[in-house]
Amino acid sequence: MRLKTILAGLVMGLIAFAPLAATADETATLRIILTGDHYLLPSQKGRGGYAKLATVVKQEKAGAEHAIFVHSGDAYSPSLLAGMLKGKQTVDMLNAVGLDMMVLGNHEWDFGMETLRERIWESKFPVLASNVVDVDGLPIDGTVRTSMLSVGPFRVGVMGLVTPETEVLSSAGTDRFSPVLETAKALAEELKSQGANLIVALAHLDVFEDQELVDSGIVDVVLSGHDHYYITWDDGNVAWMEAGENSEKVGVMDVSMTSYMKRGKKRFKWEADMRMVDTKNVAEDAAIASKVKGYEDRLSKELDIEIGSTSTELDSRRKTVRTGEAAIGNLIADAMRAGVDAEIGFANGGGIRAKKIYAPGTTLTRRDILTELPFGNVVVKLGLTGAQIWEALENGVSQAEKGAGRFPQIAGISFVWNPKAKAGSRVVSAKIGGQPLDKGRNYTVATNNYAAGGGDGYKVFKKGKVIIDASGATLLAGMVMDYIKTKGTVSPKVEGRIVAQ
Repeated sequence: MRLKTILAGLVMGLIAFAPLAATADETATLRIILTGDHYLLPSQKGRGGYAKLATVVKQEKAGAEHAIFVHSGDAYSPSLLAGMLKGKQTVDMLNAVGLDMMVLGNHEWDFGMETLRERIWESKFPVLASNVVDVDGLPIDGTVRTSMLSVGPFRVGVMGLVTPETEVLSSAGTDRFSPVLETAKALAEELKSQGANLIVALAHLDVFEDQELVDSGIVDVVLSGHDHYYITWDDGNVAWMEAGENSEKVGVMDVSMTSYMKRGKKRFKWEADMRMVDTKNVAEDAAIASKVKGYEDRLSKELDIEIGSTSTELDSRRKTVRTGEAAIGNLIADAMRAGVDAEIGFANGGGIRAKKIYAPGTTLTRRDILTELPFGNVVVKLGLTGAQIWEALENGVSQAEKGAGRFPQIAGISFVWNPKAKAGSRVVSAKIGGQPLDKGRNYTVATNNYAAGGGDGYKVFKKGKVIIDASGATLLAGMVMDYIKTKGTVSPKVEGRIVAQ
C-alpha cells in the first residue's frame, strides 16, 4: 500500500510540474491613416486636396486587416471658403471622404464657440477634445472624451489632446484647456482600466508639447498636427507621426499587435511601421472631385460679393505703396492691428499687388481685396522692444529709392525719416500712440507671416516674442474683408504716419 501511495504521489507530481500546453500567439494589425491641418479643398500644384485624399484612404483601407482614418485638427479654417462658410465645407468633405475620428485644432475656434458646436454636431464621426471643457466644467457639447476600438482580440484606447495655447491663438471664449500631460496620464489610466492594450493620443499640439508627451511615455502612439511638419519617430517605446498639411502627403502607420504567453502569464507587445504617401501621382476620386468643383464654382461666384465701400481714393500702384504712406496701406495695417488687438500694425508695401486706383465712392468686393492681397499670408502677433521696432523701420526705408517691397505701411505708429541719409540711419523720430517710441519698452506688433519670418529683410522680427504664430493665425485678406464689412464704409487717407524730411 505504501509503495502504491508513493507511486501515485510521484505521478501527480509529474502532472503538476509538466509544462503547460502551448497557447498560440494572437496577432492583429491596425492601419492608421493620418491627415491634419487640411485647409484647402482642391489640390495645389498637383498635390493634396480632398479628391486625392479620398483615393489614398480607399486604397489603404482596402489593403488592411483593420483600418481607421483620423484627422489631427485644424480643418474648419483658414481659407477663402472658410471665411464664407465657416467650416461647413470641410465637415461636408470629411463626411464624404469617410473620416473615422478627429481631434479639434485651434482653428476650429476661429468662428467662436457656437459655430464650433454647430460643426461638431454636423460631423458624422466622433470628435475628440479630451482636455477641453466648457464654462460649467463639462466636455464640449457633441465631443467625446475617449474612444475604444476593437482590433481583433485587442482593444485600442484613444484620447484627443488640444494645445492650451488655443485660448490665445483663437476665439475660445469661455472654453478652458487643461494641462496636456496631466490629462493624458489620467485618461491613459482610465483606458487601461477599461481593458485597453494600446494607448493612442490624437493630438493637436506644438512640437514641444508633442516632445514632452512622447518623452513622458504616458501613451504608446502620438498622432499629431499643428506645426505642419513631417514626422516619423519611433524609439521602441513611443511612435510619433505628423503628416504636413493639406494632405500633400498622407501618413500611414501600421501597428502590429501580438499577445503571447510567458511564464504562465499573457503578455502584449506591439511595433509600428510608418510611411508617407505622396499624392503627386495619385488619381482623384471622381465623386469627391465633383464635390470640390461645386465648392470652387461657388467660390468664383462669391468673389464678386460686395463687402463695403470707400469714401476716399485708394491707390495701390507700385510707386505709391513702395515709396511712402498710402491710404490703402493704412487700411490694411489698421485691419491687421485691430484683428489681433496689437499696438502696432505693420505691412510690407510689396504685399499690395493690384496696381489699381479706386475712386471715392467705389464699392469694394471680395475679388478686389483678394487681388490686392493674393499671397495667402496670415496675420501674426509679435512682442518687440522699441529698439527692435526702430530697427524694423530702418529696414523698411533702407531701399526706398529702389522701390523695394519692404517699404512699410503702418498703423498705431508714425515716424519721420530722411531719404538722403545713409541706409540704416534714416529714421529721425518715431511715435507710438502719440508718445515718443521708448526703445526699452515692449510693444505688440501685428504683421504678416512673410515679414515675421524675415522676408523683405525684416530679420529683426525673428527676434521677437511670438504671441500668435502662423499656425494659429487668420488669413490677412479675410481679416481686411471683415474689417471693411464691419465698417460698411471706410475712409482711409494719408495723414502723416510716414513723413519724409
